[in-house]
Amino acid sequence: MVATRPAADGTASHRAAPVHVEPADVSLEAALVALADPVRRTLVRELAGATDWERTCGTFDVPVTKATLSRHFSVLREAGLLEQRDAGPRRLNRLRRAEFDARFPGLLDLVLREGA
Repeated sequence: MVATRPAADGTASHRAAPVHVEPADVSLEAALVALADPVRRTLVRELAGATDWERTCGTFDVPVTKATLSRHFSVLREAGLLEQRDAGPRRLNRLRRAEFDARFPGLLDLVLREGA
């Protein structure tokens, strides 16, 4: 039997809760590595244009497999850029812009300008 845990909406979830890193604990190198990948920059730009918790993982149109997309989300979480929460079978995303900007002023603005 697989253990379940309650999701944000009260339903059971079979997957592990996402682990988040505080931006204050992220090195500049980790932030730059996370933002170096074009797919991750696309994810960040799309999240910047959405309201908090609006976008689920499956709504991003990027040319990678589901497993690779999951890894990209993990790298963004480890860099303090992304917060995720489960809502039933869906995983909702939030760009941690204010927190990341406090740690690395101007860095996210450069990434977002690149796509404009």
